[in-house]
Amino acid sequence: MNTAVIASLLIFSILVVLLLMGVPIGISLCVASLVVITQSLGFAGAAPASALKMFRGINIFTLLAIPFFILAGNIMNKGGIAIRLIHFATALTGRIPGSLAHTNIVANMLFGAISGSGTAAASAMGSIIGPIEKKEGYDEDFAAAVNVATAPTGLLIPPSTGLITYALASGGTSVAALFLGGYIPGILWGLSCMAVAFFYAKKHGYVTDRRISVEEFVKVTLDAVPSLLLIIIVIGGICGGIFTATEASAVAVLYSLILSVFFYRTLNGKELYSILINSAKMSGIIMFLVGASNIMAWVMSFTGIPDAIAMGVLSISNNKIIILFTINLLLLFVGTFMDLTPAILIFTPILLPVCEKLGMSALHFGIMLVFNLCIGCITPPVGNILFVGIKVAGRKLERVMPLLMRYYLAIFIILMLVTYIPWLSTFLPELAGYH
Repeated sequence: MNTAVIASLLIFSILVVLLLMGVPIGISLCVASLVVITQSLGFAGAAPASALKMFRGINIFTLLAIPFFILAGNIMNKGGIAIRLIHFATALTGRIPGSLAHTNIVANMLFGAISGSGTAAASAMGSIIGPIEKKEGYDEDFAAAVNVATAPTGLLIPPSTGLITYALASGGTSVAALFLGGYIPGILWGLSCMAVAFFYAKKHGYVTDRRISVEEFVKVTLDAVPSLLLIIIVIGGICGGIFTATEASAVAVLYSLILSVFFYRTLNGKELYSILINSAKMSGIIMFLVGASNIMAWVMSFTGIPDAIAMGVLSISNNKIIILFTINLLLLFVGTFMDLTPAILIFTPILLPVCEKLGMSALHFGIMLVFNLCIGCITPPVGNILFVGIKVAGRKLERVMPLLMRYYLAIFIILMLVTYIPWLSTFLPELAGYH
């Protein structure tokens, strides 16, 4: 048994044991990596080298975008933007069977695209639309399933902290190209769920007779325009070369703050202080994970683990379709027990070389990777968006899961399309001049 195999078995065994014991994943990554590298360098050499790698891992300008986008998302969640997007989504969905469910889906896509947070979308939309659906006679488990299934669309539709993390882990893939690449897959995710909701609603008679007047449509649209402008400002600014992704995140904070405090007047000083504290805590956790994952990436590179795994995957078959399907199954499994950020940081350096040997671009792989791990966010046992959505709806997991299964199937079909049709991820970036 060679060094890479021994190291990989040791590092993943320690990691699994620590996670099962309830040790935070950041600490688990550090301990597992330190144990393995100590065998080669000794503790006196491994400890300072690991600390240096951790510091270098977070001492990157691009990473500033993550705490800024987190702060912007939290401001939007509390700043009255969600309710305006819901009104706009309601106006768009009109009299479609299950219109409130479609409102939830469209609102999740819009709010997620603006805030970049799936959990914020699940919390905001579930708490606002859920009671309305209950009042209109919708099955509460169905309403919870719709909300949970579509909340992750904001992790694909930019701005997305997951795509920023991947840009870092992949060694410099363009953030702007990734942002553009996430649009079509994210929208297809939402549309596939709308198709499922449509047939369910039609079968159960969830039809509304309410008509919206032209005047009302214009009113709610104008009310939502300032919020929707943020997407144009951030994405347009990045793609137009006006500012970088990091600078765009700061612009997003400033714009959402002005919108919530001065335009909508929905935030006060006390609420803003709470938002700053919560954003700082969340950012601290993510930055620690980035640093810890950087240690593991160095250890894996040092011991030759990525090359060993690449050879193992490529030895399964000579068929590109089978290899990519196997990688998807692996990522879906990983997503069920590991959060988005650490999974991106750990598995990008392992699987990206494999996919590049198959002719897949770093951009296409990044969209496929994040899409896979987004599914993990709504899958037990870790799925943070799943449990937030269920908690907000006040439902039980065993009652919501059967309804979620049909959404999983629809989303998986879109995943296969994204995997085997590169155009879905590369069309918009290439149109904008990214290659």
